[in-house]
Amino acid sequence: MKFSDLLYISFRQVMRQRRRYLGVGLIIALGTAGLILIITVGGEVKNKFNQDLDLLGGATLIRVVFDVAPGTRPQQFYPDTVKAVRAMKYVATATVMAVKPTPATSPGRDMPHFRLVGVDGQYWSAVSLQASHGRVFNDQDVAERRRICVIGGEVARDIFGRTDVVGRNLVIDRDTYLIVGVLDILKQGAHLHTAFLPITTAQDRIQDISPPNRLFVRVRTFNHVEQVAAKLPEVITARQSVRGLSIIVAWVRLKRVQNVAFLIESFVLVSTFAALVLGGFGIWNMMMAAVRNRTREIGLKKAMGAEDRDILAQFLAESMVLSLGAVTVGIILGRIGVELTSLWLGTHPPESLFFTAVGMGLAFALIIGVGAGLYPSMQAARMQVVYALRYE
Repeated sequence: MKFSDLLYISFRQVMRQRRRYLGVGLIIALGTAGLILIITVGGEVKNKFNQDLDLLGGATLIRVVFDVAPGTRPQQFYPDTVKAVRAMKYVATATVMAVKPTPATSPGRDMPHFRLVGVDGQYWSAVSLQASHGRVFNDQDVAERRRICVIGGEVARDIFGRTDVVGRNLVIDRDTYLIVGVLDILKQGAHLHTAFLPITTAQDRIQDISPPNRLFVRVRTFNHVEQVAAKLPEVITARQSVRGLSIIVAWVRLKRVQNVAFLIESFVLVSTFAALVLGGFGIWNMMMAAVRNRTREIGLKKAMGAEDRDILAQFLAESMVLSLGAVTVGIILGRIGVELTSLWLGTHPPESLFFTAVGMGLAFALIIGVGAGLYPSMQAARMQVVYALRYE
């Protein structure tokens, strides 16, 4: 029998029994779709998960600071050092901060006090902050030394009595700054009581501002925090003195996040493979039932000259057609899931990942089809002609 004829007959037989095979095929299709989603967009989902500071509790943020010893000259991070840190593998971004050691004041409601810091344009993405009103300043604002500021929600309330104050002027230490943004008041943290200036502006105009002696390093994923933290001293030492350098990592939070992520990933993977295995057992049961129901058919074919290998090939081909058909549906569902997830994430994973996942899905289809259909096919091939013809 020609291979094309064998496939046609197998496909026709599967379509005849499609209602019986529907449940098994659906399980395999969903398992394949899940596998494609995990492989294709799993990395993008993890990156988005890592960007949420509140969710991770700062687990992927490394704080590098210079401790100021009495009677010593304050250390600072040089631009070349910051540039080298940003270029490190697994680093999403790095940002420097200069801090006013004493609280700042502004004319307003009983001269409120607030924290004053200078940061660059990368600070907001590094610490996952955004403005609820207006905007945050960027690298261009920093380079042009603009006299602007972004303030926390509590600072806005203390001075103006409300938070929608974009466009108003804020007097800080007898100097005037334009408010371009108010930070998200729904989040909690020290930033609610802080006013942020472009670091260049702060160094020019704030008399007692510290040098940029604080460096915040955002790591792309929590799996690489330890590796980046170990590499940082080497990168910094190659460009400047590290006297008084401290590297602070939230190890306890990081461990908790890693444990939770491991449990979630393991559960999803086990569930996906369990679906594929269950689909394989379903095919095995269906093919065994098909052999029993078609016993007389097998006997007639053998009586007409069909050899054992012909019977084996027919039932094995039916198993393969069922498995490949279900996986094909799973690939289509997986592609739809990838596109929908990409829209949600605002980014699209590399096509190479999708095709890798498709290749793995097809490989599983072959394994399931052969593994689940081989024994029933052998049972059909070894059936005695007399027994088969007498079977009722």
